[in-house]
Amino acid sequence: MAQEIGLHSLKPKDGSRHRKKRIGRGEGSGYGKTAGRGEKGAGARAGAKKRVNFEGGQMPIHMRMRKLRGPHMKKSMPFEQFGRTQTQPVNLKDLDARFDSGAEITPESLREKGLATRKDVPVKVLGDGDLGKKLTVRVHYVSKSAREKIEGAGGTLELLVEPKKPKPAKQKPAPPAEPVAEAPEPEEAPEPEAAEPEPASEEE
Repeated sequence: MAQEIGLHSLKPKDGSRHRKKRIGRGEGSGYGKTAGRGEKGAGARAGAKKRVNFEGGQMPIHMRMRKLRGPHMKKSMPFEQFGRTQTQPVNLKDLDARFDSGAEITPESLREKGLATRKDVPVKVLGDGDLGKKLTVRVHYVSKSAREKIEGAGGTLELLVEPKKPKPAKQKPAPPAEPVAEAPEPEEAPEPEAAEPEPASEEE
């Protein structure tokens, strides 16, 4: 007769449940004396706990990793450098391999080809590789070498973001001119007095 299955006959699978480990119940139990804590040390004391990121006193890996700098006080911050532009790069060799001549390249067409798949992140075309096709490129940014190669192959380039105008260099005000001391006029030398004629002697 088949065993009737119901809530009254359910039980755990054999081997899935184990008896609770009873420590400190005499040396005969196998977990007496030191109760599984080993010999003397920090782990054998009362209240001993191991932190998840504790690595035995050596420098933890999260402190060995590169630290991201914030905009203030040069402390470790959980965000990227202030003012840094996040872009996803695409090289010319990938455009040459995945697009036909005369194709129009946009962020949407790049995503369809498996390039620049991150959404809402600007695309920048870099000049790695050669380009032998005439393409119409419409992206956010482009490097100087990529621009030269695209235009050299007869293609056209259109940026979706207006390039930033370089700020005019601040000119330092010229230091005030020091007053030039006027040279003193030379004093006129006194005219020599005319010598009086000697009186004629009586012998003459």
